[in-house]
Amino acid sequence: MLIKREFYINGQWVAPAKARDCQVINPSNEEPCAIISLGDQADTDAAVAAAKAALPGWSATPPAERARLVAKILDQYEARVQEFAEVIALEMGAPIDFALSDQAPCLPWHTKNFLKAFEKVEWVRPLGPQAPESAVAMEPIGVVGLITPWNWPVNQVALKAIPAMLAGCTCVLKPSEEAPLDAMMFAEFCHDAGIPPGVFNLVNGDGAGVGSQLSTHPDVQMISFTGSTRAGKAISKAAAETLKRVVLELGGKGANLVFADADDKAVERSVRRMMENTGQSCNAPSRMLVERSVYDQTVAKAVEVAETIKVGPAMEHGSHIGPVVNKRQWDQIQGYIQKGIDEGARLVTGGPGLPEGFNRGFYVKPTIFADVKPGMTIEREEIFGPVLSIIPFETEAEAVTIANDTPYGLTNYVQSGDPARSNRLARQLQAGMIEMNGKSRGAGSFFGGVKQSGRAREGGIWGIEEFLEPKGIAGWSFTAAE
Repeated sequence: MLIKREFYINGQWVAPAKARDCQVINPSNEEPCAIISLGDQADTDAAVAAAKAALPGWSATPPAERARLVAKILDQYEARVQEFAEVIALEMGAPIDFALSDQAPCLPWHTKNFLKAFEKVEWVRPLGPQAPESAVAMEPIGVVGLITPWNWPVNQVALKAIPAMLAGCTCVLKPSEEAPLDAMMFAEFCHDAGIPPGVFNLVNGDGAGVGSQLSTHPDVQMISFTGSTRAGKAISKAAAETLKRVVLELGGKGANLVFADADDKAVERSVRRMMENTGQSCNAPSRMLVERSVYDQTVAKAVEVAETIKVGPAMEHGSHIGPVVNKRQWDQIQGYIQKGIDEGARLVTGGPGLPEGFNRGFYVKPTIFADVKPGMTIEREEIFGPVLSIIPFETEAEAVTIANDTPYGLTNYVQSGDPARSNRLARQLQAGMIEMNGKSRGAGSFFGGVKQSGRAREGGIWGIEEFLEPKGIAGWSFTAAE
């Protein structure tokens, strides 16, 4: 049992102002694996005060020096990567091989891309040739509150804390209380890398406590939140009183359009992408829209692939999927599976209950429904588990209509051998990101959506500039010495 009650504030690990123990549950066996503390208002205030005091010095630190210090976090990661991956597997159930290959490496991937993009930031920019003495200065927004989820915990810490610090902001991180251990290790990385006291702070807590306290704090100038659409709305309302910037990366219900001319690997990669991370990804391709002429064979292939996907404990090596994060999540997914059955969708593999051979742990069978109709609950709502809905369509226009008929708009997918059609659909589909024929977004691209998926743009130059504010200056001399 790990005992991790302290918070990282002003460069030190400090005891909570008031003891409020919270167990972190290992979803593979339902046993407590760690004890943390949930923060109180006094802890939040102390962390914000430390960040506010550190802001003038950090924002005035030359960008090259900020980059040098942030880059040293990678040295700490490399020295402890195995331990880092094991913590992720323990707290949220990602199988250890997947934690090593995909979850943990989010930190160096994003950090290296941010460092490259950082070199291109123009801190003082000419307004244009029409105004030779007008400039735009890009300046850090100030103290920022960062609220991150449990499903890709390191990914979201890296997408928020790294660009915030590079931009010259100071920050207070509240990781999910379901998966706080990796974030606490990140705080250790920052400390050992020499990030100055107060620049990065961490207070554990829940949404109603520390999350709300950061959202309403008058000294916090920006909230960057990743999580549910419901919570994003609540944060926006809470933050409105202090008129702070709010950046939201929320849920999704990705449409994956599969045409008859798709390549022979399209169905397999689509199913595996859906089941990856046990379906706990906001950009999962959870609605597979299939052209009618290849519908039956596509359903059969999807079932064949899903039935090869094994389920197992997080600490076992292999390519299996692990448990979902907690009992509440397991119950919710079971409810959706039953709803799909009750509303008349055709269950073709998987289904309710624990997989065979398991009597504890929050495991879910890889599940596929066929003949799903637009408007069914499992077609409309984000399930956040390994549950795929397959929907037939007759024409391209019908596919676009079904795909766009959702409150979400994060990532949509296209599988087609016709480049002209793929390009056309990429422009017609309403989402912040489009991935076609298995191609991932390139290094330095952003992550973010539209509609109720939020409108964050995390990653690359966009991710850094989210933490900057433009200042218009008249009478600037571009020839004056610094």
